Amino acid sequence: MVFYFTGTSNSLYVAKELDEKIVSIPQIIKKERLEFSADSIGIVCPVYGHEMPGMVKEFIRRASFGTDYLFVVLTYGSHHGGAAEIADLFIRDAGKKADYITTIEMVDNFLPVFDMNEQMAKDKQVGKHLEEIRTAIREKKCGIQKASLAEKTAHKMYTKMVKNAPETVWAAFRVTEECVGCGICTRVCPAGCIRLENQYAVHSKEGCQACFACVHACPKMAVQFALPNPEKNPAARYRNEHVTLCELVKSNDQTLEDCGMDGGRV
Repeated sequence: MVFYFTGTSNSLYVAKELDEKIVSIPQIIKKERLEFSADSIGIVCPVYGHEMPGMVKEFIRRASFGTDYLFVVLTYGSHHGGAAEIADLFIRDAGKKADYITTIEMVDNFLPVFDMNEQMAKDKQVGKHLEEIRTAIREKKCGIQKASLAEKTAHKMYTKMVKNAPETVWAAFRVTEECVGCGICTRVCPAGCIRLENQYAVHSKEGCQACFACVHACPKMAVQFALPNPEKNPAARYRNEHVTLCELVKSNDQTLEDCGMDGGRV
């Protein structure tokens, strides 16, 4: 059993590759009871600022895992900054213990810094690393990935950069006049932070996970970062090539009437 959180589908792809039974965290997070039992339980999610998304942290705090083996796989795009060790500290503080935590490098979706076309052209050997992770999980390997000096330095630089920034700095989006009211952004948002008003998308910072799903999924590129720095390539957007838009919607859509345990797989 694998629980996952995804913005631009990298973590959804990894979850699908690791287990047949996958469950979307956004589709169960509102349940009163989060009690799960399985021989092996995994959590797959991206890291933002080298940490797990707030919704994933809430899930870990509230959930009860009846398992002999709990593993965590963290997707990242440039520097993981020692994300495995950071996640381990959080999980321990939440009163739980992960047996195995590792990271996997994939396309970085942060548009102000990275050109999506350049990112997709890079060979990050995702398939090779996925097979290594599958083998480790199958053999129930234990251990927390150690951070190199370079990754620790990257984390220190990041924390220094955002030290005085507001918590919502990465949740600042604007909607341009190109919006046609299609509603796709409202359905890929895992936190339900976007709504349509008079057939026009309106974004709320409250609860926003800064996953950038809305920005990347908009067919008109009408949802954009409200940051002073221009995008590296305003004409490029990203969704993992192995995941359909329908899968992403079913994973994240907060307008679904039944957000049950089977809400993660198309």
